[in-house]
Amino acid sequence: MINAMIKDKLVYSTDDSLITQNQETTDDTSFNIDQNIRLHLDRKKGGKITTVIKGFVQTDDRLKNLVKRIKRQCATGGSIKNNEIIIQGNKRDIVKTILEEEGFKPKISGG
Repeated sequence: MINAMIKDKLVYSTDDSLITQNQETTDDTSFNIDQNIRLHLDRKKGGKITTVIKGFVQTDDRLKNLVKRIKRQCATGGSIKNNEIIIQGNKRDIVKTILEEEGFKPKISGG
């Protein structure tokens, strides 16, 4: 039995064609595999190093959730600019593991 919220009313249905809100937001991992994700190191002023993740073709909401998870697991700061995720420090190994868990196939590139 599927339930859905329609105009603030709870409706129960056995119709399989009805799409609930939770089903709409599930990630399609086959789409994630096709993306060409690269992990780069970038050196900033003062000798600071950042990990830059390039090649995303994601919606803003999915990208925000992904960067939130990466920042939490790396215990560091970061941001999103031009569909690139920027993480403070050299965290390429940790980020690669996280992205592989999410269904991506990232590659470490650069020095």
